[in-house]
Amino acid sequence: MHLTAADLQDQIVAWVRDPILPILLIVGIALIVIRLARLFVHGLVKTLLDRETSEGTAQELSAVEVKKRMDTLEGLGTNVIRLFVFLIAVLMVLGKLNLEIGPAVAGLGVVGIAVGFGTQSIVRDYFTGALILVENQFSKGDVVTIAGVSGHVEDFSLRRTTLRDLDGVVHTVPNGEIKVASNRTRVWARINLDVTVAYGTDIDKATRVVNDVGKAIAADPEWRRRVMEAPHVERIEALGEYGITLKILGLVRATEQWAAGGELRKRLLAAFATHGIEIPRPQRVVLAREPVPDPFAPGGPSSPAPTQDDLSDGTD
Repeated sequence: MHLTAADLQDQIVAWVRDPILPILLIVGIALIVIRLARLFVHGLVKTLLDRETSEGTAQELSAVEVKKRMDTLEGLGTNVIRLFVFLIAVLMVLGKLNLEIGPAVAGLGVVGIAVGFGTQSIVRDYFTGALILVENQFSKGDVVTIAGVSGHVEDFSLRRTTLRDLDGVVHTVPNGEIKVASNRTRVWARINLDVTVAYGTDIDKATRVVNDVGKAIAADPEWRRRVMEAPHVERIEALGEYGITLKILGLVRATEQWAAGGELRKRLLAAFATHGIEIPRPQRVVLAREPVPDPFAPGGPSSPAPTQDDLSDGTD
């Protein structure tokens, strides 16, 4: 069959009209959506973080930390949207080329289900990590308890959190395992100390001594910036077996709670010794006596043998 120039031109026009133009349109729209995805995610993340930094728990974050978190979340959200748009665009292009995409879609569905089951824990880790960033549950340098592990946060990513405990052991916790995050270094912490004094102690005097020690720490130039409320006796906590327990409360900066607690105990010991206030301790009474000799033991004392007269007297 002989094709004229007009027929060839018509075929080229028809081919350009379908499928070239639809494919170019699909590709163009996909590129625009991919381009706009970052702007959309940026606006969403900025709204969430702005709200947290103004009203929520992220108020103490620096501008650098907020920017770092925003970039991390933007990268995650943008990549997810781009992958989704890319897959849809590829399937639409294949359809316009009159290729059978049913088996491909079915295969992708099977693969997606298999991958979903295999990586659901990873997806959960990333999703939980994103929520931790947005809600500022904790940051690097905080002391936290998560998934039954306590320690300093040495590293944090969307996938996992790395802690180092007091023994120097490094724990890697997947974010998906975090159900409750207890942050021990968020803004302020409370000194919560129970001190027991012996029965017979003048409680008013003991209270004055404790309160004076708390005021001295709060006025000390070394501790003045770290103590937010001077430790003081709040109440009599209990009447125990060994003495009277006083509840001592105070406020310090969160990172100073352990050092301030140790300093308070050291000063209380010295003050109690100076004012003759006794801290009771369990007492043990030990009774000692001379052992009773066993007459039947080898080498032990023996009774003298009865004489003939003793035997005669016993028969009368």
